[in-house]
Amino acid sequence: MSTVTHTPGGPAGPHHAPPPGRTPAERAAVGGGRAGARFFNGFSHLFLAVWAIMVIYPLLWVVMSALKTDSEVIRRPLSLIPEQLQWGNFARAWTEGRIGDFFLNTVLVLTGSVFLTMLLGSMAAYVLARYEFRGNRLIYYMFLSGLTLPIYLAAVPLFKGVHNTGVVLPFLGPNKHLMLILVYVAWSLAFTVFFMHSFFRTLPTAIAEAGMVDGASHSRLFFNVMLPMAKPGLISIGIFNVLGQWNQWYLPTLLMQSVAGEPKNQVISQGLIELSVNQGYRSDWSGLFAGVTMAMLPVLIVYIVFQRQVQSGLTAGVSK
Repeated sequence: MSTVTHTPGGPAGPHHAPPPGRTPAERAAVGGGRAGARFFNGFSHLFLAVWAIMVIYPLLWVVMSALKTDSEVIRRPLSLIPEQLQWGNFARAWTEGRIGDFFLNTVLVLTGSVFLTMLLGSMAAYVLARYEFRGNRLIYYMFLSGLTLPIYLAAVPLFKGVHNTGVVLPFLGPNKHLMLILVYVAWSLAFTVFFMHSFFRTLPTAIAEAGMVDGASHSRLFFNVMLPMAKPGLISIGIFNVLGQWNQWYLPTLLMQSVAGEPKNQVISQGLIELSVNQGYRSDWSGLFAGVTMAMLPVLIVYIVFQRQVQSGLTAGVSK
């Protein structure tokens, strides 16, 4: 048996041949691609930095204005650093500005509306996604049509319908919270069904079939098996509903005009509008900014705490 040795500087074997060198045109193309990638990365980072400043600066401005005196707000409106922190502005806005009442009413409305939206929306989406029956696609497209209708076009019939319903339900009196909850549910149901319909279609069919073989009813299969599996999607759409309904101002202003003079029944969007209007008669700008800050913080906290769940819920359907 003969052995093959390679001496330094000797010819390399066929398996050790060096790769062929790039031509000048290929090297120029590679260099140009790297330069283009660096330019794109630099531009995207610059754009994100500018966008972050545009978003963060107004938030900081509102929060820091809430810690100023009224004279500072007027004399130095663009300054972020107050001369002395005025923490009493928040207490005054909570009590004298009645932000506490507005906050409590908003939490009450959101608790009922988000719960009903999630329950009814997930049930409708599950049936439309997992069961085939006549009219399935028609009902689904009717829900989708709700996404294309601006709420402003339905203002007049919605106003008349809500106030006619108030005659049927006289026990509500001036308190229209139940009506507002039902309108919020109808307003949010279209997007909830659309989002959860796509999510339920990604869940494995074998688990549902195994549950039916084990004797589970349709309702038990939904609540005990399929709904827990859809938890990422439920968290995501729940956050969207909380943010959208908390920041909603048009529907409360339109449908709760009869309680405009009764702050104890108003939600926080109505309360902030009333505080801003009253600034023409009394100069409590620091209290106004304090109220806006307290209205803004809950939605920020909710999103910061659940941002990972929102991202995982949005990408769950793609990764399955």
